[in-house]
Amino acid sequence: HVQLVESGGGLVQPGGSLRLSCAASGFTYTTYCMAWFRQAPGKERERVARIIKGVTTLYHDSVKGRFTISQDNAKNTVYLQMNSLKPEDTAMYYCATAPRDPYVGCAGMTQPSQFKYWGQGTQVTVS
Repeated sequence: HVQLVESGGGLVQPGGSLRLSCAASGFTYTTYCMAWFRQAPGKERERVARIIKGVTTLYHDSVKGRFTISQDNAKNTVYLQMNSLKPEDTAMYYCATAPRDPYVGCAGMTQPSQFKYWGQGTQVTVS
């Protein structure tokens, strides 16, 4: 039974920082892809960052150099460190996971429909 529980969202001023956490259980990191998505009001859900086997990372262009995704296997937790936050980062942030796609790999899993399991989301407001 896969479970994802996010925490760490809140209200922060522009230029501030937040660290989101995603506590995961019920699956093996080595065969699953982990990612953070976000969805702002009136916009589509987009992938912000993803991590494979705790090492390889990929970021949306809009957050490169500001956000860092990391993984603590001992705690079964994935983090999203967000620095230099901007008002346009305001959104509901979701942790998601799915088995690695055998054809496109984790790198090719960019769409929300490719991720089977989701957390409840945590709100980030930059204002």
